[in-house]
Amino acid sequence: MRLRHSIRSIAFVSALAASAAALAAPTFINILTGGTSGVYYPIGVGLSQIYGGGIEGSKTSVQATKASVENLNLLQAGRGELALALGDSVADAWNGVEDAGFKAPLKKLRAIAATYPNYIQIVASKESGIQTLADLKGKRISVGAPKSGTELNARAIFAAAGLSYEDMGKVEFLPYAESVELIKNRQLDATLQSSGLGMAAIRDLAASMPISFVEVPAEVTAKIGNAAYQPATIPARTYDGQELDVKTVAITNILVTHEGVSDELAYQMTKLMFDNLPRLGNAHSAAKDIRLDSAAQNLPIPLHPGAERFYKEAGVLK
Repeated sequence: MRLRHSIRSIAFVSALAASAAALAAPTFINILTGGTSGVYYPIGVGLSQIYGGGIEGSKTSVQATKASVENLNLLQAGRGELALALGDSVADAWNGVEDAGFKAPLKKLRAIAATYPNYIQIVASKESGIQTLADLKGKRISVGAPKSGTELNARAIFAAAGLSYEDMGKVEFLPYAESVELIKNRQLDATLQSSGLGMAAIRDLAASMPISFVEVPAEVTAKIGNAAYQPATIPARTYDGQELDVKTVAITNILVTHEGVSDELAYQMTKLMFDNLPRLGNAHSAAKDIRLDSAAQNLPIPLHPGAERFYKEAGVLK
């Protein structure tokens, strides 16, 4: 009897110790973003601060990456808990579009929320004479890192406008800030950047030299043939010297996680973001466009069950 009692006591103590260890173990939240001069990064920093203060025992980090495509592949591999990515890239990842940078369908991905739109912002130095998409022929342009979300956007838009990289004088595959520096140094004529409005790199360029914005007409947007691409407008005076509205195209960004993230953590991440939208908007103005009523709509991948629970509680999902 004593032996049996001792064994039970040892088992009970071991169970208590295991429970205590589990409670004490930190909850890691690595947020995958983009380049530090873009919009994903400051929003990721804002989320990390919200989660660090609101999720007990959490240990948050923010990782600068090449953005959408890299982020989604990292999530599939379990090397992050949360990421921002362009909606068309998320759809390509789910379907395993190899030409878009996905060797196989990424079926572990789950959605947290549709967030704010990325606007295609094609900016040229005024002295280049570039005013229309056709004017890009023979010019030097940067289109983002190879097979990044931005570069995939560039390919789609140029194809719809009857252009290709072969039509350009030179094509560079560089992040936002590096592209802007080359324009300042007269080594590039233009850059195509897919980002939220008011992005730091374009603000920097507009404050440094006269620039022109190239419109993406609605008829070009329609020819892309992808519902993720919608006509949009960059409002006048978004940047220094931009006196007129600029017609362009927008693609919704999606906050993505993976199926290995617990339902409770996904619920907390979703709830805390919507509970702190004004604070997130202070991290970057683009986050002010995040809307609860549309966050669970038109998603190209399944919602994480934890996020779904939040939306049902909030009354935006049945």
